[in-house]
Amino acid sequence: MWAQAIEDALRVISNNIGRFGDKFPVTSTQGNRIYRLTPGNDWTEGFWTGLLWLSYEYSKDPRFRTAAMTTLDNFRERLEHRTGLEHHDIGFLYSLSIKAHWILERDESSRSAALQAADILLERWRDIPGILQAWGPKDDPENGGRIIIDCLMNLPLLHWAYQQTGREAYRQAAEQQTAMSRRFLVRGDDSTYHTFYFDPITGDSIRGGTHQGSRDGSTWTRGQAWGIYGFALAYRYMRQPELLETSKRLARYFADRLPEDGVVFWDFDVPQIPETKRDSSAAAIAASGMLELVALLPEHDADREWLAQSARRIVASLAANYSTKGEPDAQGLLNRGSYAVRLDISPDDYVIWGDYFYLEALMRLERGVPGYWYER
Repeated sequence: MWAQAIEDALRVISNNIGRFGDKFPVTSTQGNRIYRLTPGNDWTEGFWTGLLWLSYEYSKDPRFRTAAMTTLDNFRERLEHRTGLEHHDIGFLYSLSIKAHWILERDESSRSAALQAADILLERWRDIPGILQAWGPKDDPENGGRIIIDCLMNLPLLHWAYQQTGREAYRQAAEQQTAMSRRFLVRGDDSTYHTFYFDPITGDSIRGGTHQGSRDGSTWTRGQAWGIYGFALAYRYMRQPELLETSKRLARYFADRLPEDGVVFWDFDVPQIPETKRDSSAAAIAASGMLELVALLPEHDADREWLAQSARRIVASLAANYSTKGEPDAQGLLNRGSYAVRLDISPDDYVIWGDYFYLEALMRLERGVPGYWYER
């Protein structure tokens, strides 16, 4: 099953190389099934390059490698000119592109560029309140003391940079951000806030909130998925047992609320009815995060089986019911992804991060290939 789903995905990706040229896909819009392309100034470009690297790893087809290598010039130019890097998503951009090249081929120029990217991410560190600021410039009145759960997936770049250099600032920032995320973004019932606000002057905690969930107190499913995967990766680097336990608790919350077909709606607190928008990308992220957890747990661990079963259930449904197999002109791998339903931004469309994590989950199941979040 997994091999066939991968072959179906690789056909779409291969066709997209010619379609996209030197541009990068982000989302489709309002159901038109044509990817919106950027010249390389958004937060999402790494997912396309990551898809190309995964495709090359699986197939060894040099066309995928050539396409991936071609994109790297854009990432290097962005570093040189600081283009579209005024946010925390440096890890999404550079772990799956430049750092992936280092992991696969040990290219020293890519190692150097990835370390430069880590330095730019580290510039978002704020001593008070002790966080990596997600969005906006320092002292921004709205976002100056704001963290978001997505940032957990950017921290592997800092952990990797510490492993490469021994520079303590990388490790300290990643560990402190993880601790603050665990303390303030994870609720007592194992659900999560999307964002949390601190006073940037005093460091006092203010409130939890959301940007893309249905309301401040709801549980945005993609945010919960970021938490599952992000805390698992944090445990891989830091080996603090509470991080593994947190990831498992978030995964249990997610798995216990799966709809009948195994693919979540966009928020756990909206009506779970056919008319409500899904988020296939949240499902794909959660599945890959659960498979990361399975890889971290000893074989005798009682949680391994339900985690593996939950991940397989999700990915099997994505492949059978949400993939674009049989759609000859499809540009995305998954239908029914959502960017921001409440904001009416690509609420039921292709989203490039969903495509990436779907193929990553398939590669984990078929080949044990974990993506590019850490050294192998």
